[in-house]
Amino acid sequence: MLLEVKKIDAGYGFLQILRKVSLEIDKGEYVCLVGPNGAGKSTTLKTIAGLIKPMAGEILFEGHPITGLPGNKVARRGISYVSEEMNLFVNMTVQENLYMGAYTVRDKKLQKERLDFVYNLFPRLAERRGQLAGTMSGGERKMLAIGRGMMSSPTLMLVDEPSFGLAPQLTETVFDSLEILRNSGVTIMLVEQNVTKTLEVTDRGYVLENGRIQLAGKSSDLASDPHVRKVFLGV
Repeated sequence: MLLEVKKIDAGYGFLQILRKVSLEIDKGEYVCLVGPNGAGKSTTLKTIAGLIKPMAGEILFEGHPITGLPGNKVARRGISYVSEEMNLFVNMTVQENLYMGAYTVRDKKLQKERLDFVYNLFPRLAERRGQLAGTMSGGERKMLAIGRGMMSSPTLMLVDEPSFGLAPQLTETVFDSLEILRNSGVTIMLVEQNVTKTLEVTDRGYVLENGRIQLAGKSSDLASDPHVRKVFLGV
């Protein structure tokens, strides 16, 4: 098993958000985490990524414990986190931002190979490689955030709300890029507000409500589940 999250409690200060959350992802899978706003989806990703220290529980990656490790050490293990906020360096160029994503990669040749991969994935970034990130459109920034996440050659990508604030056409572009990454061998855990689209493209899913995992299974089964259809799909 690539990732194992075992009975994690987590939150912010004295505010507990996650309660006994357990999930697992095997290598090569495309797994989603869906739920209402405030359920704890982003908190789950941040805890796995080492940005939040869990109050209890255990996280294993490739069989090794990473519970409580800081984010930079988690990234060195092969986990890349693409946040909803994107956290780009707005006064740096596209290419400079991408190279910042490769700070854990010491091999210059490998850095260049990753850069070429990202530019092939997102030709628009190649066209704008000298442009300041702060002057780009919302869709371009999403592409840059995902591209930067790829620069470290991650084994697992945690992607938080990639379509948030995007027009439908750009949303399709982002989902297409994630499918290409998945086909290239990257394991993906996706948090996304577009539940219908998410359950169409992913292999498996977990439903998080009030900080607890309420349902889990194949995405196709979740899409036909009466509770999911009523609460999340409006059917």
